[in-house]
Amino acid sequence: MLTFLLAQLAILAQTGAGEMENGLKAIGAGLGYGLAAVGPGVGIGIVVGNAISAMARQPEAAGVARTTMFLGIAFTEALALIGFVVFILLLPS
Repeated sequence: MLTFLLAQLAILAQTGAGEMENGLKAIGAGLGYGLAAVGPGVGIGIVVGNAISAMARQPEAAGVARTTMFLGIAFTEALALIGFVVFILLLPS
């Protein structure tokens, strides 16, 4: 990954300053969204894992645990969508 970025920077260095700035913005936006997707991925894993544990311990409360799990997934997924919107806004125009 690092060698790919260095190769892209070398290519961008050969172009004009304006094109280099736009290229660096695109690379930064892509890296930013990649990092923004890691947090929600881990968060959803934790939410679902804990919900499964709760349902296994108390099967009679599975409905409440499932509803709460879906709410947690929705809120956590909203973070990924916010990251995607920021990625789109950072793209060079």
